[in-house]
Order: sequence, then C-alpha cells, then structure tokens
Amino acid sequence: MINVGEELQSDRGTTLAELKAAVLAFVEERDWERFHSPKNLSMALAAEAAELMEHFLWDTPEASVERATREGVADELADIVIYAIEFANMAGIDLSAAIDAKMKKNAVKYPVEKARGNALKYTEL
Repeated sequence: MINVGEELQSDRGTTLAELKAAVLAFVEERDWERFHSPKNLSMALAAEAAELMEHFLWDTPEASVERATREGVADELADIVIYAIEFANMAGIDLSAAIDAKMKKNAVKYPVEKARGNALKYTEL
C-alpha cells in the first residue's frame, strides 16, 4: 500500500489500486470528502481538462506533439486523473471494470474493419 508521503513508482510498477488508495489518503488527511460530490468533482474534471487544453491553444498539430512532453502538461493531466480517481472512490466505481466494459462497448461501436485509419464518429461509419 502506498502512503501519501511515499513516492509512487512508474506506470509499470504502480497499480490502479495503489493510486486509488493514495488519492483517498490525500483527501481524507485534508477532510475534503464533504466537498467531493459528483457535481463538484465533475466540474473540477472539466476545469482541469480546460487547463490542459489551454496549453495547446493555437498550436499546430505538430507543435502540440512537442508541447505534450512539458511538465505543465503532465501536471494538468495528473490533475485530471486524480479527480477521476477521486470520483471513482467517492462513487464506488471499480475503474478497471468500468474501463473494461467501456472498451467492449467501443469495440462494438468501432469495429476494426470500419474504424481503422479514420476518425469518423461511430454513427458515421
């Protein structure tokens, strides 16, 4: 189990359960649970997504690839993931199961033979 003060390892060595526990411990230590309603957390997610997008405002697609490796971008992405994990913690959502179920739905919506190599929405395939 990872404690808030402990350093999390890389993606290769850190489990989702460890991330969820670290976020939960961080929130509990600060007594923030009372502020973390679905409404507030969904709004926080949207705000952080907007902050991520701001890094790429007016960039060309090529320039955005270079900018994506910057620390500020990583910080905003981390904020998004932290809020998503806290939402899952608060709502009792098993993220691994939810991601698995959603990927299965996406596979039906976007069959490889129709979706490969294009960016059309599933309703237009």
